[in-house]
Amino acid sequence: MIPLLVFYFHIVAMAGAFTKRYQDEGLSEGFLAVFFMCLIFFVGWSISSFIMKLVMAPKGFGLFFDRDAAALLLLTAMEGVFYAFYLRADSPAQEESPAPKA
Repeated sequence: MIPLLVFYFHIVAMAGAFTKRYQDEGLSEGFLAVFFMCLIFFVGWSISSFIMKLVMAPKGFGLFFDRDAAALLLLTAMEGVFYAFYLRADSPAQEESPAPKA
């Protein structure tokens, strides 16, 4: 059940990233955002699976929280931190708009 929720969360996030980039910069930027998120997801999944293989038994902590579910949750946490820094808006001082022309 946990992997299903994690995959659903990623699909919703990819749709949101596509929509934001498409509206801001165009169709090609929307597809690039989705491809970038897929790349980060697949590479991160293999890294988090490797880490979980070192610290957890295959059975994990129960029926719904095995090693694969733990790896996906670790991946989601790492991605959350990464995307928080990568996609955050510029600071308000940098977003100042120029003074209107009189």
